[in-house]
Amino acid sequence: MTSSTHGPSPAPGSDSGYGGFNAQEMAIVHRAFRRELRLLGEMIAVVPPGDVKRAEVLAEHFADLRIGLTNHHQGEDELLWPLMLDRVGPAEREVILRMEDEHGQIVETLDEVAELVAKWTPTADAQIRDRLVAAVEKHRTVLVEHLDDEEAHLLPLAERFMTAKEFDALGDHFAQHTPKTKLFKFFGMVMEDADERERAVMLGSVPGPVGLLWRLLGPPLYARTLRRVRGTAA
Repeated sequence: MTSSTHGPSPAPGSDSGYGGFNAQEMAIVHRAFRRELRLLGEMIAVVPPGDVKRAEVLAEHFADLRIGLTNHHQGEDELLWPLMLDRVGPAEREVILRMEDEHGQIVETLDEVAELVAKWTPTADAQIRDRLVAAVEKHRTVLVEHLDDEEAHLLPLAERFMTAKEFDALGDHFAQHTPKTKLFKFFGMVMEDADERERAVMLGSVPGPVGLLWRLLGPPLYARTLRRVRGTAA
């Protein structure tokens, strides 16, 4: 797809319709992925050799994280990059192409983790476990570098070259492509470390009935998830 070579982007609120939203709110979601990958490595590292039941729990949790991260990034691949590449100038184009490359590295390291999870789960072998911990840390390092890069360089561009409706479509894409039985878990992960303002932002981003259901059912369901995965309902 060819890119435009226009000058400075229209200001937010101009006839272009670009801007008028805070793309940095994406960092609320990113925080959950950073935390969960760190905790996953820590939890796997202390699984006793042969504890297959615990290995199965963490393997299931990893599978959920993989779904969430894959859907999050596929939304960007399909909805962000093509639009932005068609609108930005040559300098900004390099940022977007770098994001695409980083997504490729994330997929590679995520696949490496998945392969080792499949080998480790049936036996909870200690040597495979240690290789898995190293693979999780490698993946997390690549992921965190990308998220930092995206927040510093890509999200400000999104505010200049996208409309609020286009950016909000990312959340709709995630909801449409994620199993409905997993949505409360992902919403709980995002809400876990959010402050009061951030929680209001997240609740405001979903339809009213969904927000009501979360308030009524979400916290106890997520507490059950934490007890199963972490052994705590904090």
